[in-house]
Amino acid sequence: MRLSSIRARVLYLSGIFALLLVGSVTLATYFFVADGMSRSAQETTWRLTHIASRAIARTTTTVKLDAAAEGLEGVDREHEAQRQLLRAIPDILGSGGAEEGAYAFYLEDEDSGLSLVWYSADEGIVDLEAQRLDAIDRQQPVQSGPGQRSALTGMLTSADLGNYIVHVPLTLPDKTQGVLDVVYTPDKEEAILDSARAPMLIVAVFAFIVAVLMMQIIMSWVLSLVDNVRVAADSIEAGQLDVHLPEEGEHEIADLAHALNNLMDRLRLRAEAQTRFVADASHELATPVAGIRGYVNILREWGSEDPITRDEAVTAIDRESLRMAKLCGDLLSMIRSDEMLEYRHVRYDINALSREVLATTATRFIDKGLEFIGPDEGPLWAVGDPDRIEELLGILLDNAGKYTPEGGSVVVSTSRQRDHVTVNVKDTGVGIPEQDLPNVFERFYRSDASRSKDTGGFGLGLAIAKHIVDMSQGVIRVSSHVGEGTVFHIELPRTRMKE
Repeated sequence: MRLSSIRARVLYLSGIFALLLVGSVTLATYFFVADGMSRSAQETTWRLTHIASRAIARTTTTVKLDAAAEGLEGVDREHEAQRQLLRAIPDILGSGGAEEGAYAFYLEDEDSGLSLVWYSADEGIVDLEAQRLDAIDRQQPVQSGPGQRSALTGMLTSADLGNYIVHVPLTLPDKTQGVLDVVYTPDKEEAILDSARAPMLIVAVFAFIVAVLMMQIIMSWVLSLVDNVRVAADSIEAGQLDVHLPEEGEHEIADLAHALNNLMDRLRLRAEAQTRFVADASHELATPVAGIRGYVNILREWGSEDPITRDEAVTAIDRESLRMAKLCGDLLSMIRSDEMLEYRHVRYDINALSREVLATTATRFIDKGLEFIGPDEGPLWAVGDPDRIEELLGILLDNAGKYTPEGGSVVVSTSRQRDHVTVNVKDTGVGIPEQDLPNVFERFYRSDASRSKDTGGFGLGLAIAKHIVDMSQGVIRVSSHVGEGTVFHIELPRTRMKE
């Protein structure tokens, strides 16, 4: 695979895209998991705080009642109750669901400071004197952990959520102020994060590979069409137009394949028509050329001395030269139709123009006894290039005259619509086979019915007529029945065309 190929570039881009996508999803997932574990640790810390606070409050009430039951009063009862409470704290915080945390108990001393009286484990001793004093001042629990930590802690290393600490202010029986530190180390939550890290990374790597493979599969599918297009282009260059691209599915690629197949079909039809035209033109040119050379040889040898032979030779040479001139004229008209010629926009009378072309055409077919019928008297105005419209009508009427048998008729009728005029050229000729109708406006195309020496043209006239109508921003249609005749229906604008 070439590094500069589309496939390689898509591979790079898909790798970067998959890395960003999978990495983002993985980081987001771990973020939410870590945040959930942090919330769980915080909730556990406050649960331990509530358990410990309620247990100490119940014990304080109990020891007060016990001291009173012993008959102690006043300061003695308070000191006894406080002594019993301090002795009972280890048992209180070691049972009843409070054993998950570490605890430390501080009492106010004579210097208005706090001194450590008891602790359950080394983890319970934290140097946070200011926070304890703040809890006493507020007379409500104060949380001072775990501090500012990244939500992605433990993504690549062991998880460390820190310690969660709550300082609970207490008032002892002798009115002395104390603080209970509840310290929770989230070992279970950190273990969950550590156990989830490896599976998440494995899933991320797997998702990355799948994403890259999927994009490569899709790109391979798309590039297969590109390869088919390349094959089609190579076939066209080699002159092979029978390649057919697959069109399965209802998507843009199938639409592109369909369009390319239509293009190759049109190119194949045009190539076949051009090949047929070359054969027809070669045949048509070979006959008059041979006849002209034959008569020239006759004149050169002895025919110039015989008036009858000389006149016959001159007439034949003139007839064959006119036929060759007609072929050359059709070719020049075809070339001219491809050029971007200036198209005039003038107001002209379509009825008068039609009658003029009819009169000219009638003189060429006077020997066949055809009846040429023109449009109704009176003007019918349209806007366009009258010279090109005259050429259009000349082509259609000439075809009608050639393919209409003796005694037939050719009719030109016109009508006015809201924004256009219609022109119908109808004849009673041999007609056009139904299978040939879609192709009659193609260059070089001739139906089998138009191939006789007397009537056969070169398949250029109707293509030129179609080009003139298109330049006029009009429409041309044809309908025909074999043995009954043909009708060409033309719509031309009545007003100036859009630029």
